[in-house]
Amino acid sequence: MIRHDEANQAALRTSRILPALLVFLLGGANLCPAAAETPSGRDLYRQNCMACHGVDGTGAPASMVGFDVPLPDFTDSSFASRETAGDWVVVAREGGPARGFSEIMPAFGDALTETELLAIVNYVHTFYTDKRWARGELNLPRALVTTKAFPEDELVLSTGYRHEDPGKLSNKVIYERRLGPHNQVELIVPFGWADQSSAATNDTDWQSSIGDVGLAFKRVMFHSLETGSIVSLGAEVFAPTGDKDRRFGSDTTVFEPYLAYGQLLPLECFFQAQTGFIVPCDSQEREDEVFWRGVLGHSFFTGAYERAWSPMVEILGSKKFTSRVRTQWDIVPQIQINLNTRQHVRLGVGARIPLNDKDTRKPEYIVYLLWDWFDGGFFEGW
Repeated sequence: MIRHDEANQAALRTSRILPALLVFLLGGANLCPAAAETPSGRDLYRQNCMACHGVDGTGAPASMVGFDVPLPDFTDSSFASRETAGDWVVVAREGGPARGFSEIMPAFGDALTETELLAIVNYVHTFYTDKRWARGELNLPRALVTTKAFPEDELVLSTGYRHEDPGKLSNKVIYERRLGPHNQVELIVPFGWADQSSAATNDTDWQSSIGDVGLAFKRVMFHSLETGSIVSLGAEVFAPTGDKDRRFGSDTTVFEPYLAYGQLLPLECFFQAQTGFIVPCDSQEREDEVFWRGVLGHSFFTGAYERAWSPMVEILGSKKFTSRVRTQWDIVPQIQINLNTRQHVRLGVGARIPLNDKDTRKPEYIVYLLWDWFDGGFFEGW
């Protein structure tokens, strides 16, 4: 039997324990660090980015931030959709110089985790509302031959040398301009030098010539970041501006309609494909042809600033309709390298190697220099 003073002490202890237990059950558990909620991308943006970039992503005025460097407008779909989330994270983690931008953009790598930075980037992508623009993740590396599905603003100089006798050096200047979220127009100007020497004189006579100038149009028909897919339809038309006698041109207008496809794969891999037809106006000058192309590649990144390297392998096939020439197959091992810090100047190097008819078809060594002029001047961002 409990004595009266012991009962009073037990009641006192109970009166102290019950309130504490109720506080824990009703909300005190939120004080535990393990149960604390991770801040949302919206909260993280407002805590770390809003002072300069504004509450709505349009950028705070210069009078407020205290500097004159123009701030990006995250509500501009044309701008905000083009770069990959990974590129945005690198700039936020390492600061503006990581991509050749102003050092005024600070580095948050010591203050925020990769998960938090990605949450901010995902929130920034909610500022622009026109989702017709394909995301930059679908802008796969440019292959040497296969046309990609993503519309671009680029200037490309491509050079190919075919190891044959007589020799030939072929060049192309390609100007690409994006029109709105879906379309791209393209101007193709080929030129080069070919050895016109005769076996009788045994003299070397390299002569220059322009090739068949082309115009092209491409339209994105479908894109989805969720599935990692993009599909485009396009067509090229080449006018007979070249000189066939100098081995540049076909002396007839040529149409090339095509379908292009790109697919993101796991582990930073990707696949691209293109199929189409070559349809000349004068079949006496050039035969009708069907072609199909595929490229499999992988991108890996080095250094704190994540410079991209993209080795690829293309398989090319083509078949002429009328002649008895069998299907021609080529393999094209290659690599694309980002040359500068901003990664908008790139180099592609590879070789087109015949897989059959090797006695009449020789390897061609190809190199291109690419400038994505939308991202800045050629000499910016190095």
